[in-house]
Amino acid sequence: MSANLAGKKIFITGASRGIGLAIAKRAAQDGAMIAIAAKTTEPHPKLPGTIFTAAQDIEAAGGRALPIQCDLRDEEQISGAVAKAVAEFGGLDILINNASAINLTPTLQTPAKRFDLMFSVNVRATFLTSQAAIPALKESAAAGRNPQILMMSPPLSMKSKWFKNHLAYTMAKYGMSMCVLGLADELKRDGINVNALWPRTAIDTAALAMIPGIDTAACRTPEILADAAHVILTGTERTGEFLVDDEVLASIGITDLDKYAVVPGTKDFLLDFFLD
Repeated sequence: MSANLAGKKIFITGASRGIGLAIAKRAAQDGAMIAIAAKTTEPHPKLPGTIFTAAQDIEAAGGRALPIQCDLRDEEQISGAVAKAVAEFGGLDILINNASAINLTPTLQTPAKRFDLMFSVNVRATFLTSQAAIPALKESAAAGRNPQILMMSPPLSMKSKWFKNHLAYTMAKYGMSMCVLGLADELKRDGINVNALWPRTAIDTAALAMIPGIDTAACRTPEILADAAHVILTGTERTGEFLVDDEVLASIGITDLDKYAVVPGTKDFLLDFFLD
């Protein structure tokens, strides 16, 4: 097991803010090289962060950053972004499919354009980004560099309660998880580990704050996922697993999670979807 991610070449989708940025900054503390593939180059009126501010944060944390403007709905932009990172870094060791679109609406209130956005970003982009990265990850495996793909997606639970209130969103997130299921077996012989990571509780991000009725005081911070991802990405033994942040941290003896609470001392957290 590698102690850290020093010198690792990492490609993260949707890392201009939130969970993706937190994971990138944690890797940067080890001295990793990180490509940030996202479409935000100008500040959003409601969502802070661009690929350039993310790059500044990554370099301030001790890493090397490569900001790449990429609309993940565009196949050519995806393949171009991965090729740019591989050329700049001299290879690729880790892909983190973090980008995701969310729309928590029942069927009659889900416009086709929202359906299409979630499937384009969550499912299609996850598949195509993985597809584009596999050749470089195979080279990483041949060099003994422990290549990994990590999806920020949930365990697959076929209980109807997870579908009935937001069918389109659930199908789109489960599409990411099905990529884990398939790619883990497909790429096992190539020495590429593929896993999923999901939070036990809701995570306080700018995107979450835009959803009406969410009490962010009952959430944890993105840093819990950053630390859990670090554990997964420095390991060699896991593949095809659907992991939950607190269980990953418990596996290395970290059970006091109060530092990740938005409000320290909180006991009753807002639980995330898809965990039975």
